[in-house]
Amino acid sequence: MTSMSRARVARRIAAGAAYGGGGIGLAGAAAVGLVLAEVHMARRHVGNGTSGRVPVADGLYGTTYTVPDEPPLRLTMLGDSTAAGQGVHRAGQTPGALLASGLSAVAERPVVLHNVALPGATSDDLDRQVALVLANPALVPDVCVIMIGANDVTHRMPPTRSVRHLSAAVRRLRTAGAEVVVGTCPDLGTVERVQQPLRWLARRSSRQLAAAQTIGTVAQGGRTVSLGDLLGPEFEANPRELFGPDNYHPSAEGYATAAMAVLPTVCAALGVWPEEERPDVSRREGFLPVARAAAEAASEAGTEVTAAMPTGPRGPWALLKRRRRRRVHEPETAATQAAPGSRKASA
Repeated sequence: MTSMSRARVARRIAAGAAYGGGGIGLAGAAAVGLVLAEVHMARRHVGNGTSGRVPVADGLYGTTYTVPDEPPLRLTMLGDSTAAGQGVHRAGQTPGALLASGLSAVAERPVVLHNVALPGATSDDLDRQVALVLANPALVPDVCVIMIGANDVTHRMPPTRSVRHLSAAVRRLRTAGAEVVVGTCPDLGTVERVQQPLRWLARRSSRQLAAAQTIGTVAQGGRTVSLGDLLGPEFEANPRELFGPDNYHPSAEGYATAAMAVLPTVCAALGVWPEEERPDVSRREGFLPVARAAAEAASEAGTEVTAAMPTGPRGPWALLKRRRRRRVHEPETAATQAAPGSRKASA
C-alpha cells in the first residue's frame, strides 16, 4: 500500500472514530475468514511465555538529581503488554524504567514512574486505565506514554472503535494537564512465526491502524512515535536477539530499542530535549497534512508526529520529526519499589 493510499484509509478511520461511524475493515471483509484461521494457528506458536509475571518498576528514578524545593517529574505508562514490559525479568529492563531513567538523565531531575498498563489490553481498556491515572487530581502526571494497538489488530477490534477509545484517553489526559506521547501500533507483520498471507495482512492492518492512531492523537493535542522498531525490520533481521523467549514479546534489548525511539519525544513534550523544534530538512523533516504525516510515520520507525497548524488547504497540518536517538540503559540499581512483587500477566 502506498503512503497516499494509507493516508486516505487512515483519514477515513479517524473520521469514523470522531463522528461515530461504523467499523471500517482494516484488511477487507473477504480476508476475515483467512485471517482468523491463520491467527488461531499463529497464536498456538507465539506468546507461550505470556503466563509469566511482569516486573513492577514503579518508583523513583534519578535520585542523584534531587533539587531542593523542586518536585520530581511524574511519568505514567498506559497500554498493553508492551507498555507493561511483559517478556523481561528485571524491573530495570521494562520500557517504563528505561524511559524514567533516560528522562531523569536528560532533564537532570528525579522521575517518579507509575505503570497502569495491562498485558492483553485492547484500546477499550484505556478508559479504566485513565480513571486510575486521574483518580488523584494532586498527582496528575507530567507526561503519559501510551503503547496500544497490537491486540486490537489480533482481536479484530474495528479500527474506528480502537481510535475512538485512544482519542478519548488522550483528550482526558491532556485536559487534566498531562503531556501525552503515543507509541503507535507496532508492525505485526514481522513476528517470526506468523506465515503468509497473514504476515502481509498483519503488516497492512497494523500500519493502517498506526496511521489512524496518529491522526486521532494529534487532533487531541498529543504526539505520536511510530513503534515499527518494536516489531519492525530490525527485529525481523535479528529475531533471536530482539524477541523474548515467547517469540512475540520483545527481549530486554528489544525494549531498549523501543525506549530509545520514544525517549526524545517524551523529553521534547516536556521541553527538555536539546534540539530545536523547527524541522531539519537534512533529515527529511517538515510540515505535512496530518494524514500524510501519519502515513509516512507508520512506514518508518521512530518517526514523531505532532500538531502544527490547525487548518490548511488540505485540513490540519502536522510536524514530522526524525529525532536523533539517545541510547537508554538499564538503571544500575532498581527503582524504589512502591510495592513488592509483580503483576500477573494475562493473555
